Amino acid sequence: MLKGKLEIGVILFTIFTGLTVFIYWFLYNPTADFSVSLPGMDNRPVIAEGDMEVVKIGASFMEYATHHSELQGTWTRFRGADFDNINKETIPLIDNWGAGPDIKWEVELGEGHAAPVIYKGKAYILDYNEARNTDALRCFSLETGEELWSRWYLVKVKRNHGMSRTIPAITDKYLVSMGPRCHVMCVDPENGNLLWGKDLVREYGTEIPFWYTGQCPLIVDDVAILAPGGSALMIGVDCATGEVLWETPNSDNWQMSHSSIMPMTFQGKKMYVYFAVGGICGISADGDDLGKILWKNNEFSPNVIAPSPVILDNGKIFMTAGYGAGGALYQLSKTNNEYAIRLLETYKPSEGIASEQQTPILYKGRMFSVLPKDAAGKRNQFVCVDPNDPRNILWTSGKMDRFGLGPYIIADGKFFILDDDGTLTIAKANINAFELLDKTRVMEGQDAWGPFALADGYLLMRDSKKMLCIDIRRDK
Repeated sequence: MLKGKLEIGVILFTIFTGLTVFIYWFLYNPTADFSVSLPGMDNRPVIAEGDMEVVKIGASFMEYATHHSELQGTWTRFRGADFDNINKETIPLIDNWGAGPDIKWEVELGEGHAAPVIYKGKAYILDYNEARNTDALRCFSLETGEELWSRWYLVKVKRNHGMSRTIPAITDKYLVSMGPRCHVMCVDPENGNLLWGKDLVREYGTEIPFWYTGQCPLIVDDVAILAPGGSALMIGVDCATGEVLWETPNSDNWQMSHSSIMPMTFQGKKMYVYFAVGGICGISADGDDLGKILWKNNEFSPNVIAPSPVILDNGKIFMTAGYGAGGALYQLSKTNNEYAIRLLETYKPSEGIASEQQTPILYKGRMFSVLPKDAAGKRNQFVCVDPNDPRNILWTSGKMDRFGLGPYIIADGKFFILDDDGTLTIAKANINAFELLDKTRVMEGQDAWGPFALADGYLLMRDSKKMLCIDIRRDK
């Protein structure tokens, strides 16, 4: 009888212990002590108030050589003159690599992903010299790679997946750059003479983005258009004098993203479209309401935004971002002189076209992109969609032709697509299928993410520490 009682006691104890463990397991929150970790916040530079040194923007200059060129081609800003990443020159370009790429020159750069612009035989890039702690705006001969001049200034920048990652904007009279810590500099592109500089952090309280500045300046009618965040969402600066002509109040306290400003004309009204950390907005670009917010929407608001808005037809705007954000399609409308923006749909990167870093290309009624790594079975494939139906992928490059975070461009009816490791692919710009022509490794580097620049048949590209020039003309 005692033995029976002991057995019952053991059973009851086991049941009680099991229930206790189950309740503890059910109620226990293993992430209660975790802190939120946003993409890009790893190793994010912390700048204390006392460390906000006064930077003498453009303080130093050196001329190395004189230059003359007969070349007339230009690539004047991020995504080119028409903001579409399509080169419209009529120069026939190669469709295969033959004996190998015709590399004309290469130069060492500071670690980063900044890319150049091209203007009539010269290439300009904002570089960071880690040994000297300087942002340097450097000018090279497009044909030879010889450095012609450099203008620089001292500024401390800690390595954080690279430093410089912006593209200047250039006209025949002005060259505007933005450094990793939001220092804006305007010079004469012909001789490098300094015109003015602005520290957006000091003047507007700009919060430096996770991986430093990614926004590329814009010049419209000799006015530099910038989006500081902080006390002003957007500003227009006279390129000749540095005078701020207009400011857009930032009542929502949206912050600077890595995305760049894109122009849009809707029903005859010019506006600037910007995707900040906080939401997307349209700001008047002309008229009595210059600088006024015409519309805004914060329903799709990722923490990290690198691609820029893609302006579609009929008032539609496409936006995408990485780290699982996916894509979003908007519809702009106007009723009784009032603008409204409506979010039509959002979706995850496994459900439609998306991009982590590069901005998709719109071409012949189709939109193209390399899918991010979190796009499930289609990850890293080059894809095509109807932009009005971004969930419906019409074709992909397939499992055997995958790419990374590198750039892509259209020129002479061809796609040129650069992989992370420096492999350059040529494919026919076919809207019906992916048609591979040839590919080869053009550089032995890594993280070849900086956007292309192409003019006069000279293609400029870079990896994290080197820029090179390839002559891709079919007829030399």
